Amino acid sequence: MSCRAKLRARFGPVQEFILVAPPSCIPPEARRFASLLLLDTLGVAAAARDMKPARIAREAATRLYGAGPQGPAAKMLFDAQSASVPGAVFAAATQIDNLDAHDGYNPSKGHTGVVVVPALLAFAQTVPPLRADEAIAALVIGYEVGARAAIALHMTVSDYHSSGAWNALAVAALGARLRKLSAEQLRDALGIAEYHGPRSQMMRVIDHPTMLHDGSAFGALAGASAVFLAEGGYTGAPAITVEGEEISRLWDDLGENFRILQHYIKPYPICRWVHALIEGALNLRADHGVTHEEIAAIELTTFHEASRLFRHMPTTSPIAQYAIAFPVAAALVNGRLGVGELSEASLRDERISRLVALTSVEESETYNRNFPKSRLGDVTLVLNDGRRLRSGTLNARGGPEAPLGEKEIITKYREYAAPALGSARARALENAVLALSEQHGDFSSVLALTSESAR
Repeated sequence: MSCRAKLRARFGPVQEFILVAPPSCIPPEARRFASLLLLDTLGVAAAARDMKPARIAREAATRLYGAGPQGPAAKMLFDAQSASVPGAVFAAATQIDNLDAHDGYNPSKGHTGVVVVPALLAFAQTVPPLRADEAIAALVIGYEVGARAAIALHMTVSDYHSSGAWNALAVAALGARLRKLSAEQLRDALGIAEYHGPRSQMMRVIDHPTMLHDGSAFGALAGASAVFLAEGGYTGAPAITVEGEEISRLWDDLGENFRILQHYIKPYPICRWVHALIEGALNLRADHGVTHEEIAAIELTTFHEASRLFRHMPTTSPIAQYAIAFPVAAALVNGRLGVGELSEASLRDERISRLVALTSVEESETYNRNFPKSRLGDVTLVLNDGRRLRSGTLNARGGPEAPLGEKEIITKYREYAAPALGSARARALENAVLALSEQHGDFSSVLALTSESAR
């Protein structure tokens, strides 16, 4: 008899998985990938720590969301200051969301790790020390609930809502597990989180990119607050993305089909809608030895949503991360697309600016039909001598169809984390996180390395 069948008699199918499913129900491959997702997200958080949105969010968390004398308090991510648990989760989610290099899930059209990693780190500070398998189980539960809540929302509403609209439920589920809420309290927490989750219009911020990004910060705040409200007796209407009859089939395989394994890890700190175009540009540059001086025009073909990304030369990092011409141009100039390409110096680079001005964007109905399953695109470079170099159709890398290898994921983490944390601390954190999937020790070493200020 499966773990799921044994637990059915005690709880409903969703409550049983969230609250009482033992860590042993999670297969080894899901545990290992969860540790890699955690490592990748912490690398992004470290690299984003000193960016303006992160500084503003941490200041807001201490001023607006500080914990009272009774708590519950948590140290903020890579910061020795404390805030309330919802405040700490809010600050960390803002920090991660404003460096668009964190993981996602194609069917959700959004991101889960951006909130569940901060939630794990903050809630873990309010409960007895977690064993490695308990920490990984809580993280996996957050990913599984978030993936299904996202698809349920997209199935039942016409607007394309940001991740904050559904990842509030992922935070509530993870927090309810760690805080050991009852089944009734969990149901209330999910209902509160869904009701207060920000149903922000995703394409609005694509058309006008700012620090709002994917709405995850306030989704995190709503989800973490819902846990403590439900724990205190606050009631919530049933979450329709969990209990609605028309979406019930999405939850039937919870605890059996681990959707965490279909999540992607990004190779570039840019909206994933542009990744195929970045790949195409880098391939053409490498295969043909093209220099940026030789380029007379750049023709990008993509799907509708990506075509609405910012087309001009960005003036800030948040705009650059939701741009379409800029990352392609930066990749062609520098031969790479990393955090450095989002710097002020890069945003003032006249070589990149010239290529942005030479770029045109077209939609493809074929690519439109394949979204969100795929993020397809192609690049054509027109050279000064009249040659036209075509990349052919490409898909974004990093997901199950073209996954990054474990070595590539760890290399990315080191590139992001070491400059912010120092090589020794970054390596210590890497070892502590990867050991979790092997069930060594407890979670305290990860907490210690993430709750101190970065250097």
